[in-house]
Amino acid sequence: MSDILIRLLISSLWETVLMTLASGLVSLLAGLPLGLALVVTAKGGIAENPWINRSLGAVINAFRSVPFIILLVALIPLTRLIVGTSLGTWAAIVPLSIAATPYYARIAEVSLREVDRGLVDAVKAMGGNRWTIIREVLVPEALPGIVAGFTVTLVTLIGASAMAGAIGAGGLGDLAIRYGYQRFETEVMIAVVVVLIALVCGIQWLGDRLVERLDHR
Repeated sequence: MSDILIRLLISSLWETVLMTLASGLVSLLAGLPLGLALVVTAKGGIAENPWINRSLGAVINAFRSVPFIILLVALIPLTRLIVGTSLGTWAAIVPLSIAATPYYARIAEVSLREVDRGLVDAVKAMGGNRWTIIREVLVPEALPGIVAGFTVTLVTLIGASAMAGAIGAGGLGDLAIRYGYQRFETEVMIAVVVVLIALVCGIQWLGDRLVERLDHR
């Protein structure tokens, strides 16, 4: 590849990493509380509330059921309202975050549900309130699963960010479409695929190592 294409590849990689990390952080900060809310308001939960649980679950399922490419287009007015444009890296972060949040919420919910009920009952018996149970039992005990789920979410976001490149979001997907597909630059397409594989493998490796440490703490 020419020096120009190499610089474009590096720039596109940075844009993909930025989109993935920014939207991943939003999904973590918003999705984990949603997952906790689903667990604590479920039947037998520490703050059982069927109405809230069903309503929250319905909203999460509604967003999860919409294919990302459709959500990407549907959220263009909201994206323009938030960042002032519907094109570019920062514009893509809005739909990526909204798509990833309910996805991660369900993953976090599964991990939190696997916490030993006996530990929760023990803290209750010692006079622990709801926040104590969440802070001292639910989150710490489910942490390996929460981290593993977040790793999966980041990997999913890499694929979604590449898809967002189809409508001018920038990143590796945009580079592959503009140069690899439209200009028939096969070497660019191959380079993008190799970089995406390396990026996914790197994130998965880091996530797995962190989960191993948490499992043996």
